[in-house]
Amino acid sequence: MAEVREALGEAPEETALRILVVEDEVLIALELECLLEDLGHVSVGVAGSSADAIALGRTASPDVALVDIHLVDGPTGVEVARQLSRDPHITVVFMTANAKRIPPDFAGALGVIVKPYSERAVAGALAYVAQCRAGRPPSADALDGFHLAPALGGGAWTGGTP
Repeated sequence: MAEVREALGEAPEETALRILVVEDEVLIALELECLLEDLGHVSVGVAGSSADAIALGRTASPDVALVDIHLVDGPTGVEVARQLSRDPHITVVFMTANAKRIPPDFAGALGVIVKPYSERAVAGALAYVAQCRAGRPPSADALDGFHLAPALGGGAWTGGTP
């Protein structure tokens, strides 16, 4: 993972983010938490339902929420994104295999990583978020596998792979 961070020109201590994982598949959530740790970030928790995600978003003070569309209580991830993105301190990124369910306005999310995801896609998306949060102009050069919301320059979204 260090080589991915180096390729993206980032140091973990500069870009450590507090991340809420909204994912109901336990193995995927565990794998993602390990990846986040390898990238130098901190998982503030995992939520498998919309109610848990919204509650953790309010209490755990995440910087980023990685949100799946389909959760244990149905395709409720879009509503989770809408709720969490109302907090100006939380950046929402969809991370889903159900990308066709993302509404045209992206429900307030910055973008989407389509599953199956790559480590590079996650690293690039989080580097982009960290640059935005630090007030630096973000580089879209390393956004391999991460599609920005159309309103943020991601172009037309058809729900397919970026």
